[in-house]
Amino acid sequence: MRAHTPFVGLVPAVLTPFDAGGALNLSAVEPQAERLARDGVAGVFVGGTTGEFSSLTQGERLALAERWAAVVKGSPTRLVVHVGANSLADAKQLAAQADALGADAISAVAPSYFKPKSVDVLVQWCAELAAAAPNTPFYFYDIPVLTGVALPMVDFLDQAAERVPTLRGVKFTNPDLMTFQRLLRAGGGRFDVLFGMDEQLLTAVVLGAQGAVGSGYNFAAPLYNRLLAAARANDFATARAEQYRGVELVAVLMRYGYLAAAKELLRLRGLDLGSVRLPHVPLTPEQAAGLRRDLESLSAL
Repeated sequence: MRAHTPFVGLVPAVLTPFDAGGALNLSAVEPQAERLARDGVAGVFVGGTTGEFSSLTQGERLALAERWAAVVKGSPTRLVVHVGANSLADAKQLAAQADALGADAISAVAPSYFKPKSVDVLVQWCAELAAAAPNTPFYFYDIPVLTGVALPMVDFLDQAAERVPTLRGVKFTNPDLMTFQRLLRAGGGRFDVLFGMDEQLLTAVVLGAQGAVGSGYNFAAPLYNRLLAAARANDFATARAEQYRGVELVAVLMRYGYLAAAKELLRLRGLDLGSVRLPHVPLTPEQAAGLRRDLESLSAL
């Protein structure tokens, strides 16, 4: 397996760019990556929840991963490809491609239509998937609020440690901070636990988080990097203030529909990634104007 070190810093779960007609717009990936690099991110998480993976065809997911791999090749930006799917065969195809592309890691949500009913079954599913990418570190992506799969992650790591040789950790998009602390210590601290809720990042950092994957790092990485710097300096008054700016920003975006609003925010900052796909809905002109007014009232970015 390729040499691997834990992720440290911010890894945006990148938005997927579409053109005016709603087709995949791969030409937007390069300016997207350049902006994120200027914002000081550690890597990119491609084709995840924020990337609307469930609204993409298999061909689009393969094309998107290939383009990101080409764009970040030779740069300090590390590439994580999300390969989860309800079809294990589709997931294995995505994993094999990521392996061939030299991705720094792959990650996968649990299948969510026919759900694994036990940790043992989930481990079996992950083992088959990860075996398709034998050279690439694997992170299970725990996001029970969307998958409906709420199995005990400490037990998962305990059982998967030997059965999934490439397992390196968990992307933990879960507000259960008790479990988060236990995961950090599982296996004597051998696993990398990437925290997935930017609105709670400071709490996770205090508890020991080193790396974080989140949607907010697409457009607010400077804010969260200030938070991390303040926490490292034990300046928690500043860190708390930055965290609350992030909370205010999330609240505004959720008011209008998070993903559509996030894309509009980036368009206002000069990066046009198009709109969103159904069942997400684009902003109306009135909503876009309201979002602009609300963003002007914030000092978050």
